Amino acid sequence: MLQGLRIIEIEALGPAPFAGMLLADLGADVIVVHRKTARPAPGMPDRSVLDRGKRSIELDLKATEDVMALKALARRSEALIEGFRPGVMERLGLGPVDLQSVNPDLVYGRMTGWGQTGPRAQTAGHDLNYISVSGAAWYASNAGEPPFTPPTLVGDIGGGALYLVAGILAGVLAARAGRGGTVVDAAIVDGSAHMMNLLMALAQTGGLSMARSKSLLDGPHWSRCYACADGGYMSVQCLEPKFYAEFLSCLGLGDDPDFASQFEPESWPRQTALMAGIFARHPRSHWEAVFAGSDACVAPTLDPRQSAAEPHMAARGVWQTIDGVLQAAPAPRFSTQPEAAPRAIPVRGQHTDAILDWLKSE
Repeated sequence: MLQGLRIIEIEALGPAPFAGMLLADLGADVIVVHRKTARPAPGMPDRSVLDRGKRSIELDLKATEDVMALKALARRSEALIEGFRPGVMERLGLGPVDLQSVNPDLVYGRMTGWGQTGPRAQTAGHDLNYISVSGAAWYASNAGEPPFTPPTLVGDIGGGALYLVAGILAGVLAARAGRGGTVVDAAIVDGSAHMMNLLMALAQTGGLSMARSKSLLDGPHWSRCYACADGGYMSVQCLEPKFYAEFLSCLGLGDDPDFASQFEPESWPRQTALMAGIFARHPRSHWEAVFAGSDACVAPTLDPRQSAAEPHMAARGVWQTIDGVLQAAPAPRFSTQPEAAPRAIPVRGQHTDAILDWLKSE
């Protein structure tokens, strides 16, 4: 879908390479600039899933010749992604002013946690810090437990990478329409706060409390995960009354007065305790069978390997193992390209010579 769009990605951590991967999954020509003689960050492999579908060139951005090569790439590209603290690219002579001087239509995508401005802009942080300040982590646990979300998903990916991709594509559309290049300030604190607006809509009708476990989606017995007898978990979130009725029916509780009231917050703690006792009686496989094919809005809570084997996920081919690496397939899907398989992961510097030769020939 993005064939013909060329993007430069400066090697970084987390959300920036994820954004590049998503753009590459969608067909863009993403050229990742790996640092010469550098090793991957701690915990990361030599060939990362996040680099799949990209071309790799190794450059030393402190060397004049390589800086000129990057500027030549910028002249022939529509967008650039970088994930350093504010000011780093400027000190290298590769900031927005430098690169837009050689390509006025360049969309310059900047991925940070705190943003390009503000009191925290120059301080270090990670996913959990950003979403804690933005408010996005506040409802991430039951009352009495410290908030904790799945690592990287809400901040780095949701509030960061996906907003950077949206910003880059919006900027490219504007540039192609003749409105020139732009700088995309994609801050995880901004994006993760923006993601809260669905909950803030609930606040307009009293469905969101500033106290945890008191809101429409984080307080009720019908909106949480329950532990099963075998240590597995089942997720329950039957918001609409008709789905709640089916949930109770599947459990044989349709006429039970303890569960007759669905939307009475004062009843939720007791109902939750009763429901926890019910789910604890049997293993997860039992409950999967009980709710199979129903509209009760109940599903097992799975780890990635279990998810890959789950019938629905397997039928859609969501998880794929390629060269021994378990990874999720590109998303979303398009009617014109129904079978989107992950492309190969390059070796660092694999395309250096070919790209430099191409730049010299232009």
